[in-house]
Amino acid sequence: MPSGTGTAEMPGAGALVLPGLESPQITAELRPDHWIERGPQKRLMLFAGRSNADLAERIGKHLNLDLGQIDLKTFADGETYCRYEESIRGADMFIVQTAAKPVDEHLMELLIMINAAKLASAKRITAVIPWFFYSRQDKKSRPREPITARLVADMIQGAGADRVLTMDLHAGQVQGFFKVPVDHMTAVPMFSQYVRDLKVGADVAVVAPDTGRAKLAGKFAEMIGCDLVILNKERPGHNEANVTAVIGEVAGKVAVMTDDVIDTAGTICAGAQALKEAGATKVYGCATHALLNGPALERIQNSVFDRLVVTDTVPINPLNKPDNLEVISVAGLLAETIFNVFADDSVSAIFAGENQLF
Repeated sequence: MPSGTGTAEMPGAGALVLPGLESPQITAELRPDHWIERGPQKRLMLFAGRSNADLAERIGKHLNLDLGQIDLKTFADGETYCRYEESIRGADMFIVQTAAKPVDEHLMELLIMINAAKLASAKRITAVIPWFFYSRQDKKSRPREPITARLVADMIQGAGADRVLTMDLHAGQVQGFFKVPVDHMTAVPMFSQYVRDLKVGADVAVVAPDTGRAKLAGKFAEMIGCDLVILNKERPGHNEANVTAVIGEVAGKVAVMTDDVIDTAGTICAGAQALKEAGATKVYGCATHALLNGPALERIQNSVFDRLVVTDTVPINPLNKPDNLEVISVAGLLAETIFNVFADDSVSAIFAGENQLF
C-alpha cells in the first residue's frame, strides 16, 4: 500500500474519513466563572487580655496596628465572658496576656480567648505570654507536689493555641512541656546595652544571684566584656534567702546583678547588701519580671541599689514606683518578634542566636 494512504478503518495521513467519524477538534476554553482565584493573603491581628493592656497597646504602636475589638467582662458569679467583636476568620492571631495578679483569673481568661478564637476559625493562634504562668513550678522539689507549669502548657494547647511566645522563662525545660512551637525571648541584650550606656568604666562585675543563674549571667558578662561573680545563698523557706558567700572579686568594682524575676525582692536586696559589704563601689540590678509582691517596694526603696532596672512584662504602678527603680519596655522587642513569626522569618536572628540562655 502506497505511503500516505489508508482505509476507512485505519485512516492514514491523507486518508478520506467517512462522514460522522471525524475526530473532534478540542479547543481549550477558559471559564472564569468556574473558579475563584486568590493569592496567599495573610492578616495579622493583635488582641489583648486584661492583664497588661498597656503593653499590648505599645506593641500595637510599634506594629502600626490597632488592637482588635473584643468584649471581655466578668459576670456577677465570677465567670469570665469573651466575644470577638469583629471577624477573625482566617486571621493570624496574637493574643497578649501575662501572669499578672490575679494570676488564675488571667490564665482562665487567656484560655477562653484562645478557645473563642479557635471556634471563630482563626487560621493560627499565638499566645504571647511575656511572663509565663506558673513557670517557677517546673519540677517536683518535694514529694506530692504538682508540676504546674506542665499543667498550664497542657491547658494552653488544649484550648487551641498553635504557638507560644514567651520571655525569660524561669527554667528552659518549660519549653519541653509543649508539643507546639515555643519562641523564647530574652531581655538580656537590652540590659547589656543599658549597662554599656551607663559608661561606668572598665571595672565591672556581673553577678549571678545563685548558681542556677550562672549560665545566664555568664552570657551577660560576655556581652559586656567583664568578670563573673556568683553569690551562694540558702533558702530557709519560700520567698526567703540568705547570702552565705560571694564567689569572685567585687572590691573596687561596679557590681551588676542580673535575675529573671523579682517577687518580694528579698533575694536581690540581700545580694546587693552582700556585694556592698564585699567592697563594691556601686550596685546595679537588672531583672525581667518585676512582680513586686509584699514588702518588695519598701525593700527596694531602702536597699543599697544605685539603680534597679526592670521591664514591663508585668504592669507596674508608676505612683508607687521607688526612686531607684527604672522600667524599660519590651514592646519593641515583642513587636519585632511577632512580625517575624507572622512573616515566617527567623526569630533567633533578632538575638543573633543568643535567645536560648539556659
